[in-house]
Amino acid sequence: MTETARADDTGPVASDAVPGIGTALSAVTMAAMLVPVRRGVDDPVVWAGVAFAVVAVAAFLGRRHGGLGRRVAAPIAAGSSVAVLLLAGYALNQGVTAAAALPAVTRSVPLVFVAFVTAGITAGIGVADFFAIGPSGLKRRTSQTLILSLVGTVGLVAAQIATLVLAIPVFAVVGEGSLSLVQSVVLSQTGMALGTIVVAGGYLAVTDRGLSFIDLRRPSLRDLGWTVGGLVVLFGALFAISTIMQSTGVESADHSTTQQAQENPEMLLALIPLAILIIGPFEELLYRNVIQKSLYETFSRPGAVAVASVIFAAVHTLAYGTAGIGAVIASLGTIYGLSIVLGTIYERTDNLLVPALIHGTYNALLFTSLYFTYG
Repeated sequence: MTETARADDTGPVASDAVPGIGTALSAVTMAAMLVPVRRGVDDPVVWAGVAFAVVAVAAFLGRRHGGLGRRVAAPIAAGSSVAVLLLAGYALNQGVTAAAALPAVTRSVPLVFVAFVTAGITAGIGVADFFAIGPSGLKRRTSQTLILSLVGTVGLVAAQIATLVLAIPVFAVVGEGSLSLVQSVVLSQTGMALGTIVVAGGYLAVTDRGLSFIDLRRPSLRDLGWTVGGLVVLFGALFAISTIMQSTGVESADHSTTQQAQENPEMLLALIPLAILIIGPFEELLYRNVIQKSLYETFSRPGAVAVASVIFAAVHTLAYGTAGIGAVIASLGTIYGLSIVLGTIYERTDNLLVPALIHGTYNALLFTSLYFTYG
């Protein structure tokens, strides 16, 4: 962990505060995973999830009450929580939700999803405890994560607003409904670029970072090597993740673009160049250069890559909104894995152009494949 990341953790660390938080969260996870068992679900995946949740609770209790050292208890707690996260996600994908009605509310809450979320947070608590991060450090990291998650979400909303703003003069000239599908795609992507610039620029201005915060420079031969290698690794990661999902029977959701392309494949002819010119550069600007780099201030660099990837995956939820929760989680898991690759490459190169070109080229190749499939 870097000195910057640990600057707020100097001084004595409260020995039981962070493990206490982990104990409470892992207990919630255990309770949520037990509900399907109590309802008669005889699934080895669910039983395994309960078992790992119990291990996480025991590890945090042992750490809190002095039975286990930090270097032993924290990895056990974090690893067990990651196992619950994966098992709960798989259970959701297979249709096990254990929905529970909330008092005075007409909607129900899938408790296995609650276990999925709390297990992910608990894993982070375990990692924090392993690195001796105290309550103040945990609070600062949580606060920054929430703020930057909001920045990522606002970036998504700003893209939609910018598109509407651009559409007003366009429709005034050509008339509403006169745009072709390709023109509409160009308009929406231009709006995405404009909205991203506004949010990224606004964040830099509010935080007094300035344009020097943007890592733009002429690529070196090393950067070109990272670009070519990164593209290979990105497709390799996609192949590996897809193979694992297929072999385990995990079903993923189709992106909204894929659904639209099935009906109107000509839109892909516009998206192929726009992927390189707009999608890759501007998504990487916001989620890597602004969000991930900002996280360097409180997290270690690997930690910043992981947290930024969670934010990047989460903001893609609406793109898969028509599918069930389990399929959405599987798709977001794929995005998270690919984001880890892009985030690592950016962390290694400190040059926005490298992940932007990899991301754009990757999307362009996927769009090309879709065009030959549906065109």
